[in-house]
Amino acid sequence: MYDVLIIGAGPAGVSASLYAARSNTANVTVVSDDSSSLKRADLIENYYGFADPVPGAVLLEKGIAGAERLGVSFVRDEIVDIQIDPEMKFSVSSSSGITKKYDAVMIATGASRKKPDIKGIKELEGRGVSYCAVCDAFFYKNKKVAVIGSGSYAFNEASALSDIASQVYIITNGDELADGIPENITVVDKKISSIEGDNRVEAVAFIDGTRLEVSGVFIAMGTAGSTELARKVGAPVENNRIMVNEKMETAIPGLFAGGDCTGGLMQISKAVYDGAQAGLSIVRFLKSK
Repeated sequence: MYDVLIIGAGPAGVSASLYAARSNTANVTVVSDDSSSLKRADLIENYYGFADPVPGAVLLEKGIAGAERLGVSFVRDEIVDIQIDPEMKFSVSSSSGITKKYDAVMIATGASRKKPDIKGIKELEGRGVSYCAVCDAFFYKNKKVAVIGSGSYAFNEASALSDIASQVYIITNGDELADGIPENITVVDKKISSIEGDNRVEAVAFIDGTRLEVSGVFIAMGTAGSTELARKVGAPVENNRIMVNEKMETAIPGLFAGGDCTGGLMQISKAVYDGAQAGLSIVRFLKSK
């Protein structure tokens, strides 16, 4: 039996888990941080099979219950990193400190969150502002860098940078700092006014008038979004969406995506279709190994 990981327990992820589990070729695990947008939807009244409006949370619970009946495992956790090992398996790490290998992975975490509204971030993207520590850490060897964030995802990015950069700062931007900060990381709890630099990042400016000189700024606020996870393994991202073909395959063999993170019609019906297609594609991929 192969091991399959689906990141996200919304309609796309759960639909994919159903089709993958029914194949009897894989052990399917769905990991979610319990932040599905469907759970926050008051009433759904345009979905097939329901004569009366149904709360989003109820629809979500019913979908998960159906997948659990088929043996799908659901885990509440936060995925912070994905890497491809020499055996071409996906090594996936979570905020709880667990790292496990999978034969195939699907990203179904919804549309990526908006970038923080800080002056200079958009202007200096690709010129010192980055969204992936593993991807870009090499460029900051023996340099000072800052990670903007205050939770597990920010800690993971800071740890990835700490072996390469001369100094790593975590800037909370005024948010409460979570427990578990890595060693040798300096915390700055001030609120940011802007990222400064002409052609490249030169400093982070704070609203109290002070500045912190750094060569790079890594954005890691909240949890790792869909596009951030895709970038970690080199999957193409365009206009804040993961690029997939009609089979929900990314350019990375064994990595799939579906739902809002791939763009298009952001409706439950579309997400369910994406999940079904991805689940079938995962099975075909595993059988071809």
